[in-house]
Amino acid sequence: MNRPSVPVTLSHLESLVREVERATPAPAELESIARAHRAGAVNLRHYLALRKHDLRRLQQALAELGLSSLGRAEGHVEATLRAVCVALRALAGRPPAETVLSGPDFAEGRSGLARNAEALLGPAPPGRAVRIMVTADAGLADDPSAVRELLGRGTTILRINCAHDGPEVWTRIAEHLRSAEKATGRACRVLMDLGGPKIRTGPLMPGPPVVTWKIRRDRRGSPLSPTTVWVVPAGARAPRMGAVLPFPAEWVAELEPGAELRFRDARGLHRALRITGREGEALRAEAERRAYVVPETRFHRSDADPGVCPAALPRAELPITLAEGDGLILTRSLEPGRPELRDPSGRLVEPGRVGCTEPALFSHVRPGHRVLLDDGKFEAEAVDVHPDRISLRIVRGPRPSGRLASEKGINVPDTALELPAFTEEDRRDLATVVRLADLVGMSFVQRPEDIRALRAELDRLGGGHLGLILKIETTHAFAAMPALLWAAMEHERAGVMIARGDLAVECGYQRLAEVQEELLWICEAAHLPAIWATQVLEGLAKNGVPSRAEVTDAAMGERAECVMLNKGPHILDAVSALDDILRRMEEHQSKKTAQLRALRSWSVGPGGDGG
Repeated sequence: MNRPSVPVTLSHLESLVREVERATPAPAELESIARAHRAGAVNLRHYLALRKHDLRRLQQALAELGLSSLGRAEGHVEATLRAVCVALRALAGRPPAETVLSGPDFAEGRSGLARNAEALLGPAPPGRAVRIMVTADAGLADDPSAVRELLGRGTTILRINCAHDGPEVWTRIAEHLRSAEKATGRACRVLMDLGGPKIRTGPLMPGPPVVTWKIRRDRRGSPLSPTTVWVVPAGARAPRMGAVLPFPAEWVAELEPGAELRFRDARGLHRALRITGREGEALRAEAERRAYVVPETRFHRSDADPGVCPAALPRAELPITLAEGDGLILTRSLEPGRPELRDPSGRLVEPGRVGCTEPALFSHVRPGHRVLLDDGKFEAEAVDVHPDRISLRIVRGPRPSGRLASEKGINVPDTALELPAFTEEDRRDLATVVRLADLVGMSFVQRPEDIRALRAELDRLGGGHLGLILKIETTHAFAAMPALLWAAMEHERAGVMIARGDLAVECGYQRLAEVQEELLWICEAAHLPAIWATQVLEGLAKNGVPSRAEVTDAAMGERAECVMLNKGPHILDAVSALDDILRRMEEHQSKKTAQLRALRSWSVGPGGDGG
């Protein structure tokens, strides 16, 4: 094997060191950067200078010489380069060059990120360096015991999404959390995400009022367990997820656990609900068979009871069914849209119509641009664009067809909309955020000006102390990361959320793996904490069973400073599982560095048998 030329390799490396030195920001450039982030700002510039080059041949040469191949240099770029130069000079028989580091050394590279993570996200729990964030369900507003249980299982940050519910619900959730902190002795921070300029589908025509529920069955069709149905006074809300039947308050007040409600559903089938418990004003009931309840459905407590009908049932919207090749009309008007019309053979006669919440779409989208609907569930192409409508053709979607509902996300990755990330609604919400939160999340940030506008408003409201989280959700934000991070480092406490759901829609699932890696790397280079978000242990949180792929994905989250879980009926199990996974992985991995603790899984015996 030909040994790499030490002098040639040294010359290549020293030229990189000189280029990194030239990239060091002048003192005047650092004056706007918060003191906690100045070392990270210098290192970020060094990292960007280094990563302009294709280093693969140099890495191979260094590895063959038994030296660091620069694969873990993110947090201390200059120090890594100079350390390898010292080793190369020794191999070449040359004395070490006298140098003074302009960037962080190895210790500062490690401690700077850890210090910034603790300042922003709070201290990590004992035995686990990575924090766990959980998105709050609206039901937590009426369930303080569930909030306490979340903390007990290992949650260290509770996320409230301001795109949903309102100040009253947010306040109750935050108050329950503060009480839970006192009761458990565990600290937990509140992150409130501003809604931002999320582009969504508008309302759709309502269908007939009806409530139904499903029964989980095994492969033979036998029921696995009863389904929960909530019986509530009219106007009240069920404390948890599930079908909800509202009745007159005085009638509900007379019900007790053990009572049985009999009825004939909309199909004329005999059905029953058994009351099993009470939670506040709401009663929990169990159903063993599926039913369809309409306003005329009469419920009886006994054979002699004349019965009562539900007080007011929700009117479910009529979704639009879409198949590949179908047309769809997006309209500027937000009047309720309507589903498609088909002939008896199923052929599309007239495409469905639905409004779009962002008027700028109609002046910026061009024919041929991609329009992604429902978080990428459908990919469409703009065929014809008018000031008040856009004709789309579905080029990819569920097979044989799928359904599009209201309030579903719209992404236009080929279109530069230049929408402000900080909206008027965000301004109204910010007063509540400043009162309740420790951290504020900025959705759909794309320009440094977005960050500075939010900071100015926070200062005006007395919220300059809040930590700032940049949610990276678009390809435009990904392309602007160096400028966004620089603006974020002007704030004392800042970090990044890698919103992998929206990113996957925008950049395509094929690119998501490399995009999320590059975001982790550049955050580490800037010494800014990263949050690994979207669909972590999603199957476990929603269905109670994780897939093998999502367990592996959760383990990969160990390289971030925080991992976020979305809400679901099994969220407590998901928190416990994630806590266990992160604790195990911490013994094996730190960022990109493998931790070679002694393996307890095998022992070496005759013939290498495992034990």
